[in-house]
Amino acid sequence: MAGGKLTPRQKMINLMYLVFIAMLAMNMSKEVLSAFGLMNEKFETANKSATETNQGMMQALDAKAGEAGGEFKVAAETAHKVEAATKKFYDFLGGLKADASKGTKPEEATNYETQDKADNLDNSLFVGEGYTPRGNAVIAAIEAYKTEMKAALGNEKKYSAILNQVNTAFTTADVTNKEGIKVKFLDYHFKGFPQIASVAKISAWQNDAKKAESDVISAALGKAAVQAASYSNYQAIVVLEKNAYFQGENVKGKVVLGRYDENTKPTSFKGPGKLENGQAVISLTAGGVGEQSINGEFTFTEDGKVIPLKFAGNYVVVPRPNSATISADKMNVVYRGVANPMTISFAGVPDNAVNASAAGLAKTGNGKYMMNPGAGREVVINVTAKMSDGKTANDKKVFRIKNIPGPTGALRGRETGTVKGPKSNLEVQTVNAILEDFDFDVNLAVVGFNIKVPGQPTIVVSGNKLDARAKSAVQKAGRGDLVVISEIKTKLVGSSIMLPKTAPVAYEITQ
Repeated sequence: MAGGKLTPRQKMINLMYLVFIAMLAMNMSKEVLSAFGLMNEKFETANKSATETNQGMMQALDAKAGEAGGEFKVAAETAHKVEAATKKFYDFLGGLKADASKGTKPEEATNYETQDKADNLDNSLFVGEGYTPRGNAVIAAIEAYKTEMKAALGNEKKYSAILNQVNTAFTTADVTNKEGIKVKFLDYHFKGFPQIASVAKISAWQNDAKKAESDVISAALGKAAVQAASYSNYQAIVVLEKNAYFQGENVKGKVVLGRYDENTKPTSFKGPGKLENGQAVISLTAGGVGEQSINGEFTFTEDGKVIPLKFAGNYVVVPRPNSATISADKMNVVYRGVANPMTISFAGVPDNAVNASAAGLAKTGNGKYMMNPGAGREVVINVTAKMSDGKTANDKKVFRIKNIPGPTGALRGRETGTVKGPKSNLEVQTVNAILEDFDFDVNLAVVGFNIKVPGQPTIVVSGNKLDARAKSAVQKAGRGDLVVISEIKTKLVGSSIMLPKTAPVAYEITQ
């Protein structure tokens, strides 16, 4: 029988042929011919089932290659090469079986007792001690099949056992018979054998080829799946609950295994970005200060089904530094009687999580406040910020309260000191008060003043214009006289607060 390491199934087939040869020597009975016929039926049924099974496996491998690519695509290419080589050889063997059964009537196809002649293959394959062209074609077909299988499977260790099995099952070397004589390969297997025995032998060869094809597809699919799931394609990724933390805050997160595979491509992506080379590249403008969220969804197709994969994450936005914070520690002052504008914030905390409180403090906008201090010498502003982890932070600042500085008397709008002009002009003047070098815009109202004309008694006036008595005194002034307006009483418009003493203003009579 054939040399080399044989599979248990091949050993069983060879044993059957030993029995067959032994029975030939004892004038083989018709029951043995029928047994070979039944054996052939089993092989043909198994071959049909193997063909259908292998086709189904190939379809599954092709679908996986189309979805995932990568190793599955390589595996499918290998399997298709083996499929082509197997079909070519399988069909050739089918033709050889037709040669062996030539002349058998359809109604005698299952009457195995009549298929005891060896003439068909003997005449087709052998001439003298050698082979006919048809016999050489059989040898060439076997060798071509082995060569094509070798080319398809290469030197990959995963397929080496399958390739060894093919080479063993289809060796064409001479065979040493039981007498120790070497016999040519086809002579040993077919010469002088009954027709049904040769047909069964060829069906067994077809079964060997189909089994090799099935083994290759299974190995290819398994190898690709193992490679795709290999830990070499994974990377440990640190995933924190957020991307910014305050000092002393508890850092929480997890370490997960993520697979980086350029062949795993989503079919669609919803989120703040776009797909590039199978990856979702995020691009967005950071929102308001504080914790923000990112979420979206990948869509994959697997086995013809759409599989959604949602994702969500957080990040923290902190204010962009665009100015230095500079404060004069001794100059924390607010003025009584005016609205003092303030900006209050807490670094890294959104405005809606910051609360500021103090007597006279009111919020006017995003981080903007107005302070209107009341009585007392100082006011304390307390600030509370709620962090993203639920904890709170507190701070405070003390401001001194000062009165508005004393104003200066003015005539003709904003002229201070000594103003010159005719006395007729003075008579119609409005006495004003202004705050020189004061940074707040305030409205002042003069409610009274004293006027002194040289040689005349001091006259007390109510309001901000000269009354009849004051005008009469001014009429008595002469050229060069200096009229002094003093004791100017000033208050804030809309308020009862009287300002400190207002500096006097003088008017020199020019005519």
